[in-house]
Amino acid sequence: MIETLFRPFTLNGLKLPNRIVMAPMTRSFSPGGVPGDNVAEYYRKRAAGGVGLILTEGTPPDRQGAANDPDVPEFHGRGLDGWAKVPPAVHGAGGLIAPQLWHVGALPNRRNPKPVTAESPSGVYMPDKANGAVMTDADIADTIAAFARAAADARRLGFDAVEIHGAHGYLIDEFFWPGTNQRSDAWNGPTIAERARFAAELLKAVRAAVGADFPVIIRLSQWKQQDFAYRIATTPDEMAAWLQPLADAGADCFHCSQRRFWEPEFPEIDGDAGLNFAGWAKKLTGKPTITVGSVGLSGEFVASYGGEASTPASLDNLLDRLARDEFDLVAVGRALIVDPDWALKVRDGRFGELTSYTTAALGTLV
Repeated sequence: MIETLFRPFTLNGLKLPNRIVMAPMTRSFSPGGVPGDNVAEYYRKRAAGGVGLILTEGTPPDRQGAANDPDVPEFHGRGLDGWAKVPPAVHGAGGLIAPQLWHVGALPNRRNPKPVTAESPSGVYMPDKANGAVMTDADIADTIAAFARAAADARRLGFDAVEIHGAHGYLIDEFFWPGTNQRSDAWNGPTIAERARFAAELLKAVRAAVGADFPVIIRLSQWKQQDFAYRIATTPDEMAAWLQPLADAGADCFHCSQRRFWEPEFPEIDGDAGLNFAGWAKKLTGKPTITVGSVGLSGEFVASYGGEASTPASLDNLLDRLARDEFDLVAVGRALIVDPDWALKVRDGRFGELTSYTTAALGTLV
């Protein structure tokens, strides 16, 4: 069934050669926020290795506090000079690439701290855990405008699409989550549809900046770094109320992050109990979806941060779901950190050549 992974797919006019997406993964190899030739080469190798669409590591727009790591590549100012080298390198290897635009909100980075003025809906990164300032209406408007400018720059620099990071407890997700959105104005409300207003307005601005014919992806998750078990939507109706405004605002595709892609999103529901997050998002909105979460490896990625190694794992479950069109695209993360040729090896059946993953891989940019 491997051929199902290598069927072409079209996303808002962008023709992808296969269903494999490189997941965005923070690498922090850009001192001063400027990606160098090593970053361009890192992405070029994945294009040459057969990845259909590359999503870059998260890269912040021009907004104070958007980044909390001095070695993350920035998507403004001098950072754009470095990023300008990346699309030609990827295109020269036959690949496609999109930057993931990212604002960390109030979430601190304890591994690589940088003094910043954090900002978020309510000045907390989890219930009763304060960090930084409460965003004013002017801050919110400026942040939305910064994302729109960055998206326009992505198109100008020759990127093929853009992804908005709305997951994992960062800024956009902090508006979704009642635990971090404690506002008493129009940016909050008792329903997820009301708390999705910030993301919807941001998507509208991005869509206006890039035009109708440029793919816009948004990454979402139920879980967050602050609470692995949390669920924004506990029923399909709640999920529809969360996702439909984002689809209406201009999202072409939902990138649905799970810790384990094979887990059903609503196991208590008969009939569709087997659908994962990406499956439900596609069913409810009709939009294309990307599934992600421990693809191709034995251990899930959260455990890997604690030092747990992962070995190559069967793709049978993934391929069966893809063949049934439960979702459209598959994002691969850690397996592509350690092996830029992962896609070609899978295509050619060279499973014995696949590489295991350990956290030591994060120390180099292969």
